[in-house]
Amino acid sequence: MEVAGRKYRTVWMEGSSVFMIEQNLLPFEFRILEVKSYAGCCHAITRMTVRGAGAIGAMAGFAMALAFREAPLENFLRYINKAREEIEATRPTARNLFYATERVFNAGLHSREAAYEEARLIADNDADDSRRIGEIGNVLIPHGARVETHCNAGWLAFVDYGTALSPVYVARERGKEVFVYVDETRPRSQGARLTAWELNNAGIPHVIIPDNAGAHLMSLGKIDLVITGADRIAANGDTANKIGTLEKAIAAKEYNIPFYIAAPTSTIDLTCRSGSDIIIEERSPDEVLYQEGPDDNGVTRKILVCSPGSAALNPAFDVTPAKFITGIITEKGLIRPGEDTIKNLLTI
Repeated sequence: MEVAGRKYRTVWMEGSSVFMIEQNLLPFEFRILEVKSYAGCCHAITRMTVRGAGAIGAMAGFAMALAFREAPLENFLRYINKAREEIEATRPTARNLFYATERVFNAGLHSREAAYEEARLIADNDADDSRRIGEIGNVLIPHGARVETHCNAGWLAFVDYGTALSPVYVARERGKEVFVYVDETRPRSQGARLTAWELNNAGIPHVIIPDNAGAHLMSLGKIDLVITGADRIAANGDTANKIGTLEKAIAAKEYNIPFYIAAPTSTIDLTCRSGSDIIIEERSPDEVLYQEGPDDNGVTRKILVCSPGSAALNPAFDVTPAKFITGIITEKGLIRPGEDTIKNLLTI
């Protein structure tokens, strides 16, 4: 995507440094952060400096490559295995993270150079897959469509293009008029902060809505389809995504509105038979209790916005059963969710 006339990826590697967009500062400030160690990459993933399925996967691959570079000759394998465990512990729900660490780990056992090449290949494939998802998903978006999306599964969530927003970007490239309803996506407001920033940057008409407004707008006939991303897809089609996605799917089913998941096949986990096997990450209660942003002087402040002394529960994801999903848009095509269709897809 272009920002101020320059093309960027969300995360990339140059030499022994990994560069990324500091997403915690958006939409108020656009800044590039550089890290030089696998520990720095882990910190960036945990802090959600880099977030979103594909971007996490690419970052994890780069982190694994850096671990091979840093590993001492003495106790080499012990160091590498420990690094892999630390990388994979950063965001346990994200399938792409494990997919990337496994590929780079296996490549790195042959040579450090092979680890670097594999990490870069994963990032390139992620961008290519996202573009293809956009081309396939574009067919589902008619001229004048009103699309609701949840969280941020756009360019910032992947190396480039994104998944849920990629069909919107391609539709606009093909001359279609598209309007996007952007769920704010509490508690971290990735919709209000990131998706809205992306759409504004791309010149696509949109409006931010409260998370609990989707069903109301569906009941009024103002939403034509829903597209969200995914952090892990089970073998039977059950899908984990940002908390609140399940509510959108249930409402869409009630009002006969198509509900699509957009994700690369690298997000599919055949070791998870169903959504009940997916680990749901629990994040800090502070994300619910506090909000952060710049004051009138441009100074970033963290402010308590809930009742003092109250506790908070913060599950980062929920699981949408396959029965609520109209279709899954992948780089290999659109499928109906189900164990047979998913297994057949992975053989293509």
